[in-house]
Amino acid sequence: MNWPHRVVVTGCGVVSPVGLDVTGYWASLIAGRSAIAPPTAVAPERLRGEVVAEVSGFDPAAHFTERDLASLDRVSQFAVVAARQAIAASGLAFDGGLSERTATIIGTGVGGANTFDESYLRLYGQNIRPAPLTVPKLMPSAPASQVTMHCGLRGPAFGVVSACSSANHAIGTAFQMIRAGLAEVAVAGGTESCINYGTLKGWEALRVMADDTCRPFSRDRRGMVIGEGAGVVVLETLAGAGARGADILGEIVGFGMSADAADLTNPDVGGMTRAIAACLADAGLAADAVAYVNAHGTGTLANDIAETRALKAAFAAHAAAMAVSSTKSMVGHALGAAGGLELIATLLAIRDGVVPPTANYLGPDPECDLDYVPNTARQAQIDVAVSNSFAFGGLNAVLAAKRI
Repeated sequence: MNWPHRVVVTGCGVVSPVGLDVTGYWASLIAGRSAIAPPTAVAPERLRGEVVAEVSGFDPAAHFTERDLASLDRVSQFAVVAARQAIAASGLAFDGGLSERTATIIGTGVGGANTFDESYLRLYGQNIRPAPLTVPKLMPSAPASQVTMHCGLRGPAFGVVSACSSANHAIGTAFQMIRAGLAEVAVAGGTESCINYGTLKGWEALRVMADDTCRPFSRDRRGMVIGEGAGVVVLETLAGAGARGADILGEIVGFGMSADAADLTNPDVGGMTRAIAACLADAGLAADAVAYVNAHGTGTLANDIAETRALKAAFAAHAAAMAVSSTKSMVGHALGAAGGLELIATLLAIRDGVVPPTANYLGPDPECDLDYVPNTARQAQIDVAVSNSFAFGGLNAVLAAKRI
């Protein structure tokens, strides 16, 4: 189908466990630096040995007034800071009518989890009523609302909640809106902050959490690691970006979605495969055009095997020729923010011709036998790349990007 507009990325913003901006984030990924460690937000002895990937060194007071902070859960703080970075990098000014033609779509898997945790402690543990702004802080749509207010964006705005695919769904929807002429610019991505006692105990009950580190696709992997942060991009039409001489990071060319309709937690190869195939079809790409896949790669036994099989099914013989890596090996699984962080890594890989590694890799698993770029970044020409997100509940979203 011939769409009215091509869609490009002109700005990125990051808050992550390995860097509080895009430069620091990318340098850490390329160096293979991992932020995975015992938690500081929760006393480790209250858990069963799980490790996490926390954002450290983030000072809310450096970004917000005391009055602002009364209505901002940490999840919204991350979203606003990442959005500000992305907008600044894009060079756009939202004055005049552009503000009303700019969409804001921010995904989160959990929403204001820290506000939930604090309010339940007050109510059930201390018999103190919740703070007055508890509900506005914890709503899953709060990050999107806060981004519009802090950045002056008055166009279509909403939150997206689809577990670990939330950011990809948000960015993909923004891509579709701009491509179809429903918005001129979009600020889109994902955010998450749920490293607290209540949430970690819930994850602990699922028996999927690692107690050493995250080692996707590797032998002796022991599970996933919860992370946090935000990844936000600015999307706009190629014509608009070109007319103002913007620095274009890459072009979004395809978006594919599917539902497993199978199991709440067990990944389905068929659902993953359909989402990848839909993305390639939407982009008009042949399978052998893709040089790199930023994998969902959670580090659980079931996910990594299923994703490997899906890549083989979607790409056939070409699967063995692609570089595949999981940056969750360094920043953990940021749930609703994961796709935003990973698309940014994918775009930077295209820009710089460097594939970030799968860190902590010990050696091959017989059922995971693709090229996972173990432990060390690799120079490579990348003209087209794909970023996968496969969520609990079988909600799958895949993005394709290319050099421009």
